[in-house]
Parts: sequence; C-alpha cells; structure tokens
Amino acid sequence: MKIKEFLKENNLSKGDNVSFLLKKLNIDDENILKRIEDNIGESAKMSKSKGNTVDPEDAVKEFGADTVRLYILFTAPPENDFEWSEDGIRGAFRFLNRLWDFVTSKINDLKDVNYTSEELKDVRGRAKELRYKIHSCLDRYLKDIEKHYQFNTAIASAMILLNELEEFDPRDEIDKKVLKEGVEILLLMLSPITPHICEELWKLLGKENYISEEKMPEVCEEAIALDEVEIGVQINGKLRGRLKVKTDEKEENIISMIKSDPKLGKYVNGKSIRKIVYIKNKLVNVVVS
Repeated sequence: MKIKEFLKENNLSKGDNVSFLLKKLNIDDENILKRIEDNIGESAKMSKSKGNTVDPEDAVKEFGADTVRLYILFTAPPENDFEWSEDGIRGAFRFLNRLWDFVTSKINDLKDVNYTSEELKDVRGRAKELRYKIHSCLDRYLKDIEKHYQFNTAIASAMILLNELEEFDPRDEIDKKVLKEGVEILLLMLSPITPHICEELWKLLGKENYISEEKMPEVCEEAIALDEVEIGVQINGKLRGRLKVKTDEKEENIISMIKSDPKLGKYVNGKSIRKIVYIKNKLVNVVVS
C-alpha cells in the first residue's frame, strides 16, 4: 500500500498529533515524518480526537463574534467538519467591512426614504430590474434556510445581493425606495447570522424597533415574475435556436415569430406544419414535412 493511501485509510493528515502519526506509521524519525506531512499528507479537518481544534475565543477577540459566526456557517454545512483557514476568516471580516461601508455611505440618501410594498410592485426600468435581483436572492435564501437548512448557500445569496446593491446608482426617488428595500432585506437576511452589525446598521437607517423583532421579509411574486422568457425552438425534434417571447405567449404568435425569424424561418417556410408541441415558457417543437 502506498503511504498516501495508508494516510487516507487511517484518516491521517499533516494536522494530526505527532505522536499519533508516529504510532500509526511505526517510525521514530521526525525528518521522515516532516517530509510525509509536507509532501503527502492532506489538509486536516478540525477534530477533538486529533487535537487540532481552534479556540473561537481567540478569533472573536481579533475579528468579532459576527465574523466568526459568518465564517463558520459559510465554510460548510453545520453538520460537517471543515478546515480552519486564516484566509477564510479574514475574507468573512472583509465582507462585513464592505457591508458596513456600503450601508453607512448610503445613510444620508436612504434614512428619510419611505415606501410601501404595494407602490413598488409597479416600478419599471432599472428599478424593476433591481427588484427582480433583490427578491430572487431572497427567494433562494429562504429556500436554502427553510427547506434545505443550508446556511452556506443562503449566505452566498446575501453576498450576491450586496454586490448587486453596490453596483446600483439611484437616480431618482423611486430608485432610492427600491434601494432602501434592498438594503433592509439584506440586513434581515444576515441578521440571524451576524446579529450585532445588522442591529447597528438597522438603527443607523432610522429604525425605532430592533431588527431581532422583525419578521423575515416575504418574496414579492410580482417582482420575480419575468415579462419575457427565452424558449427553445425545435424543428422535427432538433434544437434549431431560441426565442425571447412574452411570458405565457400564445402558440400562434410564437409560430409567427418563428416564420419571420431569419435563422428559424428557413426550417418551416414553404413546408407543411404537421404538429406543434408547445410547453409554455420553455419549449416549442414544430413538426414539418
């Protein structure tokens, strides 16, 4: 058996206690051990049996409790072991600093902005696009938390949302209202994971109540409903292209669009249409002869 296979079979790695590794390998040459650890051993997962656990109190003192909570929950599902990484926890720390810098930079613009969910349902243009991104992230977050109990992927959705909000430059009052909705939803998404920073930012936004008293926001179905969808176009069962059509577009309108399309029309024009199989918002298959 190769040494690498032996290490894997015995759950050994370069993070194991020296005495435990020596015992398993029946060797007492520390130079050999060092070469094995450096060149063959795999990264260690934290485990009490291996004596390589990290005291979170040290990390809390340096980075704060929110950072440690975010890092642990983002690195892996709670039931799994994971490898402690200084780069990883510093990455979580940088994310929370980005969150703080972004929200505090928008306080003057957003603090006195008021909105209702009803008035935001009919927004158009770039504000509508941002609301789609906000509520799509919220939708993924809620499914990951409530149905799959996956905090790591839920946190990823919050990180994506921060990126989207950072890139949005509000130009009018409607834009500001949508942006404030997005900031509030982001803080509510992160509050169970990083409660201290979210509570502080919630207060800076002018809120009188505690964020911990707030209910989790609900997804606005109107916001994530697309005006257009892209469907596949098959001719005699073979995919020939794709079309952008209105959501729930009628079958006869789609056939007209296929006939007038420069690339798709050549497959149907001048031929007899024998059968049409239309799956709304997904696919159309036109059988011709």
